[in-house]
Amino acid sequence: MTARTTARARARATAVSALLGSSLLLVPLAGTAAAHPAAAPSPAASAPHAGGFDATALERALAEVPDGDVSAALIRVGGKGSWSGSAGVRDLRTGAPALPHARFRAGSTTKVVTAAVVLQLVAEKRVALDAPVSRYLPDLLPPSFTEPPTVRHLLTYTSGLRPGASLGSTTEEMYAHRFETLTPQEVVAASVAQGPAHDPGERQEYGNIHYTVLGMLIEAVTGDSYEHQAAVRVFRPLGMRHTGFPGGPDPRIHGPHHRAYADIGGRTTDVTEWNMSDRWAAGDMISTTADLERLVFGVFGGKVVPRSLLDEMFTVPDIDGATYGMALERFVIDGREIWGKTGSRPGYHTVLGATRDLSRTVVYSVNAKRAREDGFPLVQRFALPAFAS
Repeated sequence: MTARTTARARARATAVSALLGSSLLLVPLAGTAAAHPAAAPSPAASAPHAGGFDATALERALAEVPDGDVSAALIRVGGKGSWSGSAGVRDLRTGAPALPHARFRAGSTTKVVTAAVVLQLVAEKRVALDAPVSRYLPDLLPPSFTEPPTVRHLLTYTSGLRPGASLGSTTEEMYAHRFETLTPQEVVAASVAQGPAHDPGERQEYGNIHYTVLGMLIEAVTGDSYEHQAAVRVFRPLGMRHTGFPGGPDPRIHGPHHRAYADIGGRTTDVTEWNMSDRWAAGDMISTTADLERLVFGVFGGKVVPRSLLDEMFTVPDIDGATYGMALERFVIDGREIWGKTGSRPGYHTVLGATRDLSRTVVYSVNAKRAREDGFPLVQRFALPAFAS
């Protein structure tokens, strides 16, 4: 073994040791970073700003994985010029390398699917955007809701509904309850029992509750399960063969996946198995980066939501401080308008984003101990270079 190889091995072992802390067994690390230009390798494929994005920054970000927070990262860039890369380990105990096709908890990127299904029902004239939600869920709201929110209010996070029941506000609080079941109905009942936080359309306040109610609306209108409607209307038409939902309270991720970790009581703890059914239509989807890329191209390209309604999805309400359209949030990066959605579950952080014209797209899945608590540094590191120009 050369001195250079030995130094690299020591650096990797140090990174894994930082992740493991004192609670997991340290073993030799086999994972490495790998960048994969979509076309045949060429000098331009890995040059800075190749194809309008900073490939060098993305490669550098992957080269630093694993570190004290991130154990694995998967990135896909598409549009005018494409690139993909993976780095890290799928399991800290074995040191097995990260899997480019790994499944993961996609968190709130689920809301993009939910919004798309609702807009399909609007196109079919089975739902009206400006109809009160009580038209479809007549027993949902108590008398304290003198002005019921509309479907549009729910889609744009302006319904005035308060957060519902939860099993904790931090990863550490939730961990003790990770195998308990809190049904969407219980979540919503606890919300509406508190009365409205404000009049519909008065403020935009991001939260899961809006999309949990939309999941209930989908089931009421179609007479079918939300999960099946998402499959037949979105996943199957787009070829998202590795995307779906757990079987109710099933805490497992079936198929190839990475282990997830979080700090619990000051110790690095495996949080992969977790019953997420209370997130449901707001955040319970399991997917892959390739499938989420198909979702981005399908939705933005008008293959899921009819083009006659697609503009609605990208319209931010005329409310002070509003940044979201329907599911998606609007950003301006270096003068370029980007629409995207993050998703975070304990140990998993996900991003999908694109320009409206699909000239640039990015999808990533990162396994990070601080995935829920502080996602912006991950976005800066693994997503923003894709929009450098």
